[in-house]
Amino acid sequence: MRAQLGRLGYVPVAPDFGQKVEPVVTLDRESFVGPWAGLPVAWSDEDTFDEETFRRDVARCCEVGIPGVYSGGSSGEFYAMELDEFRQVTRALVDTCHTHDKPAMVGCTSTYTGGAVLRARWAAEIGADAIQVALPFWMEVADEEVVPFFRAVSRAADGRPLSIYDTKRAKKALTLAQHHAIMEAIPNYVMVKSNAGTLGTTVDGCQALSTFVNVFVSEHSWAELGPHGARGCCSAMVYWNPREVLELWRKLSDADWQALRTNAPRLQALSEFLAVNFGVRGFTDTAYDRMGGRAAGFLKTSLRSRAPYVSASRDDVERLRHWYEEHYPEMLQL
Repeated sequence: MRAQLGRLGYVPVAPDFGQKVEPVVTLDRESFVGPWAGLPVAWSDEDTFDEETFRRDVARCCEVGIPGVYSGGSSGEFYAMELDEFRQVTRALVDTCHTHDKPAMVGCTSTYTGGAVLRARWAAEIGADAIQVALPFWMEVADEEVVPFFRAVSRAADGRPLSIYDTKRAKKALTLAQHHAIMEAIPNYVMVKSNAGTLGTTVDGCQALSTFVNVFVSEHSWAELGPHGARGCCSAMVYWNPREVLELWRKLSDADWQALRTNAPRLQALSEFLAVNFGVRGFTDTAYDRMGGRAAGFLKTSLRSRAPYVSASRDDVERLRHWYEEHYPEMLQL
């Protein structure tokens, strides 16, 4: 299902907005698949960008065969960084991915169209292979503004492949008619990241969407939704344990639904353990994912989440590791 990627050369760019870099790889419905790693950003003890650690984490994801890497989603704390930090992080992401012949996707979500446009324009300038964006989330976007919003962001990104982050956090889940309208307006709409409560996480919705766009859902849903067209996920678990998740991906690629169903109870048990022990403490996506990435030792990122949001601790990492030992030892075998 994966397309071969040629040598991707990193093209230095000026720090201000100027001429856009041409795409270095074309992601389409055949190649924009698999578990893409949605990385957290490494922060120093002084709460500044730890570029060396972040680049090392990106490089490790590339080296073990993860299909693509992105940042700027919830785990990447797009909501907790200024534009200059966003530029630093995404430049490091794209540069490192392309050095390792892997595509990079940049999350461009903002609270308003202008903010998302600025980020999408920057993503195009540094040669990102795709962008991802959710609807602005502080106040609900009116139905008639949905397509114009995505059109504006796509134009700013110079037609890069578009992934829509469909999430109830935006106070609006897109309807099938809206997905169709977006596709008609933006032919480069290639993938939807479907989250809980949105159309793509239902059997009928996934099947309908998959006729014209790639549907990404969590690994927990592959057994149920793989037979109905799911093509991958924007993943944290893939850097919790790449070996285990890439093996699950091979099962999805091979349509081995029985193997996925056999493993599903362990994924469900992990989800329940995390909710009971950490959800009640207000863990955000990035807190979970930093803890998970550190539990088996694959990531070197900091455990720090940006204030005022809860951070995982070393004790939390140990608690997850002990649960793995008893219930899911494969997650400790890198």
